[in-house]
Amino acid sequence: MSDTWTFVCASADLLPGEMKSTFDEVTGTPIVVFNLDGELYALEDQCTHDEFELSSGTFDTAEASIECVLHGARFDIRDGRALCAPAYSPVARFPVKREHDGVWARDDRD
Repeated sequence: MSDTWTFVCASADLLPGEMKSTFDEVTGTPIVVFNLDGELYALEDQCTHDEFELSSGTFDTAEASIECVLHGARFDIRDGRALCAPAYSPVARFPVKREHDGVWARDDRD
């Protein structure tokens, strides 16, 4: 678990409908942060079906989902749950915050 927050980007660089990816500085975990109508959400940037980066996929703001480009698995960005096959397991969800004009996230798993 990381107690250290990782800088993702400046707040102005993550507008509604956009996503940015980074790596947790302590754990090395890939993280993708989404801006959905001004609310921020962070997930592990890895599909649970085939360990491919979700940030390469399509962020659908109408469905609040991200689709993996590899096999079409979709996940709800708000809670990480799998929405369709071939993925059945959720993606890890992480804390995210705005502070000092920046967006920050961290891997808080034990």
